[in-house]
Amino acid sequence: MLGALRRHHISFKNAFAGLFWAFRTQPNFRVHFVLSGIVIILGLFYRITQVQWLIIVFTIVLGISGELINTALEAMTDLITREWRQEAKIAKDVAAGMMLFISTGSVIVAGFIFIPYLLPRLGL
Repeated sequence: MLGALRRHHISFKNAFAGLFWAFRTQPNFRVHFVLSGIVIILGLFYRITQVQWLIIVFTIVLGISGELINTALEAMTDLITREWRQEAKIAKDVAAGMMLFISTGSVIVAGFIFIPYLLPRLGL
């Protein structure tokens, strides 16, 4: 039992090390955190519904997870080869495309949730 707990402790330690590394070294990861914080503040300010919170939390988790996957794929690609290769370019471009897709979807979700709250404040 103690061995299993120790292994889980090490796994958590490694997972947090990965998160902290991504935060320290990846500007896009920090951007996602800042934007997520802004969305959380807006949600608190406008007192969005429980269902809207569920959608926002899922969207934030999806965006940050996508950024972590993108970062891992880029690092793995760089580990395999530093020279320009078509296959490496494809791997990095597809990972970046995934993030573009997730980010665009996140903006759309935020629009659907927050525009109805913002329009009355703008007098519309």
